[in-house]
Amino acid sequence: MTLFRRMRSAISRTWSLYRSDFRNLDGTQIALLILLSVLAVFMLLPLVFIFNHAFKPLHELFLFPPTFFVKQATMQNFIDLLNASQDTFLPVTRFILNSVIVTVLSTVGMVVLGALCAYPLSKHPFPGRKLVFGTILLSIMIAVETMGIPRYIVVKYLGIMNTYWGHVLPILALPVGVFLMKQFMDQVPNELMEAAKLDGASEWRIFTRIMIPIVSPAMATITILSFQTAWGNAETSALFMQNDAMKTLPFYVESLTSNLANSVARQGVAAAASLIMFIPNLIIFLLSQRKVIQTMAHSGIK
Repeated sequence: MTLFRRMRSAISRTWSLYRSDFRNLDGTQIALLILLSVLAVFMLLPLVFIFNHAFKPLHELFLFPPTFFVKQATMQNFIDLLNASQDTFLPVTRFILNSVIVTVLSTVGMVVLGALCAYPLSKHPFPGRKLVFGTILLSIMIAVETMGIPRYIVVKYLGIMNTYWGHVLPILALPVGVFLMKQFMDQVPNELMEAAKLDGASEWRIFTRIMIPIVSPAMATITILSFQTAWGNAETSALFMQNDAMKTLPFYVESLTSNLANSVARQGVAAAASLIMFIPNLIIFLLSQRKVIQTMAHSGIK
């Protein structure tokens, strides 16, 4: 009962705060607020659709004209998704486990390497720094498909095919993350680092205790980009994994939903699989959205 009273009190205080702020708005601000609210609802429509689409029975998936909201929700699509893995002699949970392991290792690796690479590029002038940074920017323009054969040769000679490292190492470099992190670190005053050095702080302590907390909003943005890259990656499973037990969920979903454009079979499975692939991205974004907004609005040390 005490918890309920606290929640009710918090809600009432929040509502009174918003109500007082709303009264102070002029006509232009109220019109802008209404317009943004309408746009927010419009932006939520794809989210509502993908959730409703996954729970539609087969006959609702092919209604014409199509319906936006589900009328008779069912879990049969998810059951069919689990049963479909019987054809591969591996449970779908194995693919999910592989995806979780690969995504966690890849995300942590991309964020850490991005920070370690951006720090010297931003705060430690060295010969050829502009050339190195320009090369990193140039790599963003290279199509991933053109690197398939070189990456296959490297992975083969490293002996990491059919291992988790075969998933992680080919996607560990994230040029966009290095660029974003460096631009964010450039806004940190050099005087702050010099003051820390005068107090006896080592380079590693400055990096971990000063630089990393300041650029945490940028790291949150890079975390989202890294997670999306790793979670939705099916290329490493197709190129470097001959053992089905080492393949990830995106590859499994693509194998189930390929060539379904003109087919009725497994459309419900495809809808359920799309929702499962989407939910982790949504959760990561919701957990990091405040930091992402700080990245966009950041304009120096406050």
